[in-house]
Amino acid sequence: MGTIASVSQGLKPGNGRRTIKEILRRPPQHWVGNGFHVYPVFANKAFTNELSPFLMFDYAKPKHFEPTSQRRGVGQHPHRGFETVSVAFQGEVEHSDSVGNRDVIGPGDVQWMTAGRGIIHEEFHSTEFAKRGGIFEFCQLWVNLPQKDKMHAPRYQPITAKDIPSARLLSEGGTESVDLGNGEVRVISGNFNGVKGAAQTFSQVEVWDVIIEKPNTLFSFPVIASNNIIVFVREGNVEVEGQTLSPQDVAITNTGGLLLNLKAVGDVGCKVLILGGEPLNEPIAARGPFVMNTQNELAQAMDDFHSGKLGK
Repeated sequence: MGTIASVSQGLKPGNGRRTIKEILRRPPQHWVGNGFHVYPVFANKAFTNELSPFLMFDYAKPKHFEPTSQRRGVGQHPHRGFETVSVAFQGEVEHSDSVGNRDVIGPGDVQWMTAGRGIIHEEFHSTEFAKRGGIFEFCQLWVNLPQKDKMHAPRYQPITAKDIPSARLLSEGGTESVDLGNGEVRVISGNFNGVKGAAQTFSQVEVWDVIIEKPNTLFSFPVIASNNIIVFVREGNVEVEGQTLSPQDVAITNTGGLLLNLKAVGDVGCKVLILGGEPLNEPIAARGPFVMNTQNELAQAMDDFHSGKLGK
């Protein structure tokens, strides 16, 4: 679903630029189960209010898997108190859970799962992808739920690539905006220049999948001044407010600015994820697969899981 929406090209004075607070360089990879070889790109900032409402972010860069008849992935495990956002860039992921959802997401698709009061699920490479093998690229973002929504009923949103609105990056000249092959923004959630994202969220959460095809050109993305804004680099080299990021680096910005300036540097473009969200400003109590507000709530989640109450 392509939509024409303009992103200002070039820097304009007085527009309240975002500034860089911190850059997180690419961390070491580790395996999650036997199917996801990921970079935990939030590193020691994970599960802190500094990135609220975002909790954790794992990214599996493109990797070739040989054909197999065995299952690759992660078996049944519980969650409570937050949401998982899974994006299959290449390959396929099969999901099933304790409330009856079963689905396969493929290239460009998104799975937005609300654990809420509790869910038990599993995630594997799809049976068909495992049989044929191929390139697999994937990410999973954990998004915190506001305290009032942590015990909401579990919810599953399967969002196919064709249902994600997209906006072209345009060059502005004269009285017309012209598509010169600059790139596009897939609006998974939130609002981008009037283009509303596909996912339903409990708080203000923006997930933009951005491809900049034209290198060495500065683009200014409008953002909400009070939101936390994070930039993750999937591919290519990116200049964010004068500082260069390499693949799998993260830029954390200071609040207050209304424009986020990005530029692909080098001979090719880049692929980035822009994450924006309203800080929840609530206590975070996290242990393993549970994210609550107090230690007592964590203990209750553990008790509910071990007694068989969670996920029903």
